Amino acid sequence: MLNFNPGPSQLYFTVEQHMKKAFKEGIPSLSHRSKVFEKIYQQATENLKTLLDLPNGYEIYYLASATEIWERILQNLVENNSTHLVNGAFSKRFYETALDLNKKPTLLKVEDGHGFDNQTIANDTELVAITQNETSTGASLPIEFINKLAENNSDALMVVDAVSSMPYPQFNYDKIDSVFFSVQKGFGLPAGLGVWIVNEKCLAKAEYLLSKGISTGSYHSLKSLRTHGLKNQTPETPNVLSLYLLARVTTDMLERGITNIRRETEYKATLLYHLLHRHPLMKSFVKEKQFQSKTVIVADCGENVNKISEALLEKGIKPGAGYGAYKSNHLRFANFPTHSKEQFELLVDTLEALV
Repeated sequence: MLNFNPGPSQLYFTVEQHMKKAFKEGIPSLSHRSKVFEKIYQQATENLKTLLDLPNGYEIYYLASATEIWERILQNLVENNSTHLVNGAFSKRFYETALDLNKKPTLLKVEDGHGFDNQTIANDTELVAITQNETSTGASLPIEFINKLAENNSDALMVVDAVSSMPYPQFNYDKIDSVFFSVQKGFGLPAGLGVWIVNEKCLAKAEYLLSKGISTGSYHSLKSLRTHGLKNQTPETPNVLSLYLLARVTTDMLERGITNIRRETEYKATLLYHLLHRHPLMKSFVKEKQFQSKTVIVADCGENVNKISEALLEKGIKPGAGYGAYKSNHLRFANFPTHSKEQFELLVDTLEALV
């Protein structure tokens, strides 16, 4: 079965062989205070820095999920005020997390499936939360927009949710202070690991909050994560197997080349969007081309959603269901590095045969 669900998505095609080797070597029961674990941690981190072209001054920490990272960001980087750009369910949940933590977030909202124009951010905003790729609707914010927003709000920390787009985006990290994602989407791994990238400004903000007697959390505070991270360790017993698989799969991706991965992603996205533009039973939910995600493509199928889904399943192709309010009329298609060009061509041919 080809799995086009946007998360957990289809496993990267080398995961099975890496998993077998991991069990043979006893990785799942490995101590997280061992030298072997430290080497795994170091390799995963170095691979990600190379794959994503992170400049000096950025550090990488490993947590349970991207959902947890929402909380850690707000605890460690915000004293009072954050601003959240909301255009779908997941960007909305980031905003709601700030409310749950008794922060004072500002909501900047547009309709689901839309992007943003130039936004006016309040001067007292400490952090701007941007969901670069909204998994619920397939709306993606252009890198140029994020850069401009950062330039116009240089006093605020710029934090980017890239959960369902990494490793595809080519960010300008001079404009971004923090990026986070989880591994069960673009990296094709089992769920259970979140990756949090921060720069020195983030670390300084956490230290500032601590100096004022403000709690930044316990074992997964930035201070604790950094103390252990400097030793290639984690504060707690982590998902060792997942971190091992991340190290292995990022090695595979480096051999494949990020340029090739990006080029293939764009080719596959073009195939599907071209079909949706002319298909009689379905169309792209995101109308404006500049906001159409390359990695999560959402089809508005209306009353045809069951017919299309069943036809795909008969061919061994599993689409992702619509999210939340769109469950009954949307289908979502992941376009991640694990999905080959041939698999996408099969998907498009199958959809094209439907009348």
